[in-house]
Amino acid sequence: MTEPLFQDVIRRRRSVRKFEPGRSVGRDVLQRIVDCGRWAPSGANVQCWDFIVVDDPATRDAVTAVFLRQAQRLVDHAKGFPAVKKTYLANTVAIVLVLGDPRWKACFPQATTPEFDAEYRDNNEAIFLCSLGAAIQNIQLGVAAEGLTSAWLSGGGEDETNRELAELLGYPAWMKAYGTIPIGVPAADQNRRFRRPLAQTLHWNRYEPRQYRQHAQVDFYESTLRPFAMYRDEESMESWPDRAEMLGEWNDAFVGAVTNPGGELEPEADFSRPRVIGQATKRRKT
Repeated sequence: MTEPLFQDVIRRRRSVRKFEPGRSVGRDVLQRIVDCGRWAPSGANVQCWDFIVVDDPATRDAVTAVFLRQAQRLVDHAKGFPAVKKTYLANTVAIVLVLGDPRWKACFPQATTPEFDAEYRDNNEAIFLCSLGAAIQNIQLGVAAEGLTSAWLSGGGEDETNRELAELLGYPAWMKAYGTIPIGVPAADQNRRFRRPLAQTLHWNRYEPRQYRQHAQVDFYESTLRPFAMYRDEESMESWPDRAEMLGEWNDAFVGAVTNPGGELEPEADFSRPRVIGQATKRRKT
């Protein structure tokens, strides 16, 4: 059997939430997967992570119960977000939690003058989170290389969910499960999820203003398109049979090479909260 190209492994990775029940894998497979996370890059090589692999059925069921409560909180308190029921966790072969240990941020660059304290504090938080993201991605690629599939549940990083997980699994509550990765055997073949065209995202030597995504495009995606783009099993929106209806005037901006024909860049705006009510998020409370 020919070894797959690494690029093929990357393209095969996707977030899947339908697993075949009653399946299992050996710990040797799970160790190979987690070892991929161990080789991720990290700021100052501090390796600011620990990995908890849950393969005991009773513990898996208890972790599932934590995420069922987390999903209900999304329904109750994050109106308009397309929450997914977490019952599929019961069919995983294992669940990997990637814990972030914040003590290691002390090893990152520290300000020596007060005026740069905030700048380096924010930068060190970014280094910490990027390091953990690299480990999470490596694990997901390791899953794909083994012919399995996974998802990334960021909800473990929410304070209430993390407190429950810490109590259940015994880690210090001041650590945080930034990534929870359910692993399983896919119940059906999955096509590639939506990806922006490469021509939109690739800039040569300098930022190309005609590839800038306008504020209104972000608003449209959040308020109207997001629930569909998140979960449809098509790499290109050009394949959507209802593309004209879904994209409307934004068709070229989502399927073409140019998102901003006029080339004008906009000043910074506040996107800390959604700004527009659209057809997909009418239930959201503002």
